[in-house]
Amino acid sequence: MQHDSTLYVGLDVHKDSITVAYSIDNGDVESMGKIVTTKAAIDRLCKQLLAKSSHVCVVYEAGPCGYGLHRQLTGYGVECMVCAPSMIPRKPGEHVKTDRRDAVKLVRSLRAGDLSAVHVPTVEDEAFRYLARARGKALGTNCGRPGSD
Repeated sequence: MQHDSTLYVGLDVHKDSITVAYSIDNGDVESMGKIVTTKAAIDRLCKQLLAKSSHVCVVYEAGPCGYGLHRQLTGYGVECMVCAPSMIPRKPGEHVKTDRRDAVKLVRSLRAGDLSAVHVPTVEDEAFRYLARARGKALGTNCGRPGSD
């Protein structure tokens, strides 16, 4: 247990599963495998990570699942970044994608400082976005979506 070190964690998040990879400081990146996306499973993951180090930095890609995971992780005192998928550095010719590789890549990019964070809206702002999008969909417009002007 190295409580004075930084634990870097990359999460490849999907609707039903999260693939986890981590590294302590500049050590080797290791895979923790997959967990389900339930609150209980994420609570267990937070406890496991905090047992490895008191300073935990987590990153995952922004996606359609919202920001509930970010709020749950920060509620445990875990530093969490939601990054823009389009801003993740990619090597030319890099075509093979797996959940495990994506999680490992996120750890390495986080450690190197190569990621750009997106703004995480408040619960109220996120609810308003969903409402505006649902209203636009009901009216048959693209209201509230980027590029809808």
